[in-house]
Amino acid sequence: MKDNAFKENTFKCFGQPDEIIHPISKKIIRVVLTGLLFAAAIVLSIAENSLQLPILAPGVKLGLANVVVMYALFFLGKKHAFVLTVLKALFAFITRGPVAGIISLSGGLASVIIMILLSIIFRDKVSYLILSIFGAITHNLGQLAAVSFIYTNLIALVHLPVLLVSGVLTGAVTAVLLRFFIPAVNKLGLK
Repeated sequence: MKDNAFKENTFKCFGQPDEIIHPISKKIIRVVLTGLLFAAAIVLSIAENSLQLPILAPGVKLGLANVVVMYALFFLGKKHAFVLTVLKALFAFITRGPVAGIISLSGGLASVIIMILLSIIFRDKVSYLILSIFGAITHNLGQLAAVSFIYTNLIALVHLPVLLVSGVLTGAVTAVLLRFFIPAVNKLGLK
């Protein structure tokens, strides 16, 4: 029985005899999974940027890449969710500039923090849907705070009602997508 468990977490090196088997640590598996999740976040971000949504407030998006952060938070832990949030912000910084990076980071961190707090406060009594909606609303508020700080005026508050409504809608969409994302990632067998 132990031998089968050992084989599941091992790999054979190319060019070496079959009897040489190298164990794979859980840490390596989590690093690989985090890298795959970051790649998925980039692909979802690029796909999302190509969509043209008829929304009243500038910058409102579906938040497809946030599905990846939610998966990391719920199945890999807080640390991995924060790492993916920072990597997403770094990607925005590199591809769209420093303002986009700061806005992405502020929204992402606010979102992850509120989902962690709600998970701690309500434990098993809160659903992915509720966490996703609160995460999306907080993401929008974090981004709005960053925009107001960067541009040193409160003119961005005009968009608050639209951002709150879009947070509820995009949060619901993200929760539904997470339901499809979970089995797909679990099929990789890397958890």
